[in-house]
Amino acid sequence: MSSNKESGEAPGLGNGVSRRGFLEVTGVGGAVAGAAVLDASAQAQTTGATAVGPHAVPITLNVNGKAHKVTVEPRTTLLDTLRGPLDHTGAKRVCDRGTCGACTVLMDGKSVYACTVLAIDAQSAKIETVEGLTADLRNDPLVNAFVEHDAQQCGYCTPGFMVAAKALLRENPNPTFEDVERGLSGNLCRCGTYMGLRNAVLAAAKGRRA
Repeated sequence: MSSNKESGEAPGLGNGVSRRGFLEVTGVGGAVAGAAVLDASAQAQTTGATAVGPHAVPITLNVNGKAHKVTVEPRTTLLDTLRGPLDHTGAKRVCDRGTCGACTVLMDGKSVYACTVLAIDAQSAKIETVEGLTADLRNDPLVNAFVEHDAQQCGYCTPGFMVAAKALLRENPNPTFEDVERGLSGNLCRCGTYMGLRNAVLAAAKGRRA
C-alpha cells in the first residue's frame, strides 16, 4: 500500500483527495470569504456608514453630567478612556473581560461593564461613574451602610458593587434579600464579603425610606 507521500494524498483527508485538489478547494473557499468581506464593505458604503480609524479620532462623552472631549483610537474601551484621559479611576480594571463587574458604570441608567463598551460607541449615552454617584460621601446612605456593614475589604470590587447597588435601588427602592442577591449577581468579590454587601444595600434601602 502506498503512503500519503507517495500517492500525493493530503494527510488526514482520506482516499481520493490529492494535495492539488485540497489546495484548489481551500483556495475557492478563501476567495468566497474574501468576496464576502468586500461585499460587506461595499454595502457599508452604499448605506452611508462611515468608517473611522485606525488612527485616533475626537469624541465627546457625557460623564457625570459634564461633556468631555477626548481623542482616542476607535478600539479604545470606555474603561480605558475613563481611567486614562478622563482620570475617572473609580471603575477598576480587574478581569478586563466582562466577568467580574469591577468596572461597572451606568449608561442611561443601566449598569454595564465599561471594559466591554467602546468609548466611541458611548458618545450618545449619559454615563455615570462611582465618582458622580457618591459625590456626597458623608451623607450618602449607601456609602455609610457599606462602612457600617463591613461591605468591603481590598476595595477593588467596591466601586462596581456601589454602582450596581445604586442602579438596583433606583429601579427597586424596596428590595428583598433575594432582589439584592439577584441585582448584585453580576459582580464578584474575591474577598467573599457578600453578606456584608447584601446587608448594606438592604440597610441603605431602609434608611432611604426612613
